[in-house]
Amino acid sequence: MHVFVTGGSGLTGPAVVAELIAAGHTVTGLARSDAAAARLESLGAAPHPGSLDDLGSLRAGAEAAEGVLHMAFGGDFSDLDDMMRRDRTAIETLGGVLAGSGKPFVSTSGTLVMPAGRESTERDEPDPAGFAAFRIAGERACLAFAGQGVRASVVRLAPTVHGPRDHGFIGMLVDTARKTGKSAYVGDGANRWPAVHRLDAAVVFRLALEEAPAGSVLHATAENVPFRSIAETIGRGLGLPVVSLTPDEAATHFVSPFLAKAYGTDAPASSAATRELLGWSPRHPALLDDVANGDYLHEVAAP
Repeated sequence: MHVFVTGGSGLTGPAVVAELIAAGHTVTGLARSDAAAARLESLGAAPHPGSLDDLGSLRAGAEAAEGVLHMAFGGDFSDLDDMMRRDRTAIETLGGVLAGSGKPFVSTSGTLVMPAGRESTERDEPDPAGFAAFRIAGERACLAFAGQGVRASVVRLAPTVHGPRDHGFIGMLVDTARKTGKSAYVGDGANRWPAVHRLDAAVVFRLALEEAPAGSVLHATAENVPFRSIAETIGRGLGLPVVSLTPDEAATHFVSPFLAKAYGTDAPASSAATRELLGWSPRHPALLDDVANGDYLHEVAAP
């Protein structure tokens, strides 16, 4: 299959591109810079110049492909409405090209769209008042194409997709511990944090493209980890005290109130339905093992 990928040069994207190519697919990746193009070429993919705001480029990439995988998401987190608009518009543009073709279209969301405080499943509805509600519009835009002759599906990633050179939530948590001299969690730290290894997540994306029925919602989560255990693993590895923070203290301790709220959210997610549907089973190191024995504690994660 010839797959057009957005976000292929990002944090999780390279693992997905490599997984697709190893499985015999060919990949063209959206590249908004020379560095992104070089990264894609190093993986064996063909770069396609453009950005999420270049709708003509998105259309051209989708028109030339047999399947589309949309992972790119970004912008200014101080303007979530704009991020949501950009994502939804990109999805509507890509899906519009595929309408009536029967081709696969996989878009990306996150399990933090789900209601907090209980383990969510793939069949549960996202929470419009929740932490990551700004991702819901993109989910709905993609799934709407399932009724328009597109094999559309959504992969919800765990908030932590871990692996080497991770500069996401856990990388930032480690960096904050180094800078402040303490490893912190919020409240009693019992809140559960979904995680998946980057290489395991890549398999979910590949299987979604190859097999997922139209309208599927998939959870790329391997486990739910008590946040206090993450902070304790970091503290032990760096030789730092492990402390509890109130929500108000967390808002100033961490990089931003957004991160503080994320780190204090109880958001476990099940992937049982995804495992059954796709025959997927995580095989790579669990989060605490990766934090203790990977590169998190040995070098500062670079953006």
